[in-house]
Amino acid sequence: MNKLSLLPIACVVLWVFVYALDYIESSSGLGNPELESGRTEVEVVDIDGDGNVDILSIGDHGSPYINTQEHGIMVWFGDGNGNWSVFQNGNFGYGGIAIGDLNNDGYLDVGYGMHHNYSSTDFGDSILEAALGDGTGQNWQPWDDGISIGNPNEWGMFCTDVADINNDGLLDLGANSFGAGDGVHIFLNNGDGTWNQCFGFLGGNSTMDFCFGDVDADGNADFVVAHAYGTVYLGDGDGSFALADGNLPSGGNLGRRGPSLGDVDNDGNQDIAFCNSNGGVEVWTWSGNNTWVEFGGSLPNSGSYSVTQLCDMNIDGFVDVVAFGDGTASVWLGDGAGNWTIDATFTTPPPGTYSAFRVGGDADHNGYPDIALVAKEGDSWSAINHLRFFKETSSPGSLFVFPVYPRGAETLRAGSGRFIRWACGVPGAVSSCIRLECSTTGPAGPWSMIADPLPDNGQYQWFVPQDINSNNCYIRYTAMTSTDTVMSMTPSAFAIVTGTGVGEEVSLSQSSNLIISVQPSISKREFSIALRTRGKETERVSIYDVDGNLIRDLLTIYGAGEFVISWDGRDNNSLSVPAGVYFVAITSDVEKTSKKIVVVD
Repeated sequence: MNKLSLLPIACVVLWVFVYALDYIESSSGLGNPELESGRTEVEVVDIDGDGNVDILSIGDHGSPYINTQEHGIMVWFGDGNGNWSVFQNGNFGYGGIAIGDLNNDGYLDVGYGMHHNYSSTDFGDSILEAALGDGTGQNWQPWDDGISIGNPNEWGMFCTDVADINNDGLLDLGANSFGAGDGVHIFLNNGDGTWNQCFGFLGGNSTMDFCFGDVDADGNADFVVAHAYGTVYLGDGDGSFALADGNLPSGGNLGRRGPSLGDVDNDGNQDIAFCNSNGGVEVWTWSGNNTWVEFGGSLPNSGSYSVTQLCDMNIDGFVDVVAFGDGTASVWLGDGAGNWTIDATFTTPPPGTYSAFRVGGDADHNGYPDIALVAKEGDSWSAINHLRFFKETSSPGSLFVFPVYPRGAETLRAGSGRFIRWACGVPGAVSSCIRLECSTTGPAGPWSMIADPLPDNGQYQWFVPQDINSNNCYIRYTAMTSTDTVMSMTPSAFAIVTGTGVGEEVSLSQSSNLIISVQPSISKREFSIALRTRGKETERVSIYDVDGNLIRDLLTIYGAGEFVISWDGRDNNSLSVPAGVYFVAITSDVEKTSKKIVVVD
């Protein structure tokens, strides 16, 4: 893309006219190949960098070549008007997919979990994999050494997502089981095509959905999952996760269905929506200390819904709720205070059984999120899945750009990989591009360049600079066409911080599987650290500084036992540290406890 000249700025404050949303189907080309049945996952991203979003999947039960021509990674390339053309590569399928730049070469890559790992080559012979792209969306190179869930009776993985779990600038991989048995698994990306598992468990029923986010706004990746063992897991920035369902209503033996994350009250924490066992839609906000507050207001307590998405559909600065089930898609507009107003509903042919649902891509550059879904259609004997896409119908009267993420109050970790997201409305069939800049000293700047020019596809994967520690950060978005330029910025400040956030004392009850004591708590030299573990999980003992930066992993423990180890904080050895406050932490797959120690001169 050629860089456009910077024209005089038309406006610096975005005013959005809010009106009733309306959707029209725009599925030309999505009937090829014909689908079959069962669950799948779709993502809507610009895989080839041409500025137009595309649709990606590895298909449903018909992939590969089971009563259909589905196979491998399927990309339906978008033309910017809501028309699609497919390209397929690989001999595997039936599963979920995630998109991100795994090796930081500027090209989008894929991770995917599947049930039909039928390939005779490295590309598609495992139930969870990653592959590098070359910028075309057509060619893929396996990049998945070390990814294995360790189950001799592997049945399959499914919905998959990527996030930078340990804040090292590399996107990591997580996935949920296909049905029962294979559990949840998270892998750290070493940046060289190899991966190490940092968290996971086997067993339990699953309804397959999985996504990363940041529930507690500490800058570390968390995730939600549709699984019987629990839904919300908080990350510590090192690769460990702890269950944080707190007082959420029971999910039953299948788990809470169709969970999604979004900041519905604009406090920086990402909140949760899900469908209950009665087919109703629920929203709960995170309030800290493993506590949730019901925020569903007038949302239906029962119905036929199976899945949710949280997204600002009318770009008014408040996250909305979208749900789908039994052929009905509904949009409720939020006001940030727990009030929800039904604004749009459309239907697909019966029976409309949910197979996949994704909200957020903008196929025609009108600035409003669109909806992709897969649902079963036909009579009870011959119903098959159909992939459909629905565009929001408005036409922008003038160029605008709207910040989607971050929006303020979030925390980002210095050195991490994060996604900046925006919405941009472009009048007529005009090409546009985006400039991104960052200020760490408030809305007046000065501004440093993030990237310019970028295709106007709504997303940029940002390596957050290492040397920033500020709670007064803003991103400035500039949208440019050949005739117009407009600007907008993050509505309020977000933070970029160093460290992992582990630097705090956390105590658990004596009934916990982890018990730790440190004697003495203040010393010039050696500390005695007594540990007791009663669980079957793997535990890691580590030292952190007061900012949460990892100093050293001291010990890894497998299973139950009692241990006493020593840490000399002042000797001339590899553990020597300056005087100050430190934390010794023991972390398992399900919980973490830490104690403060003080090194003095």
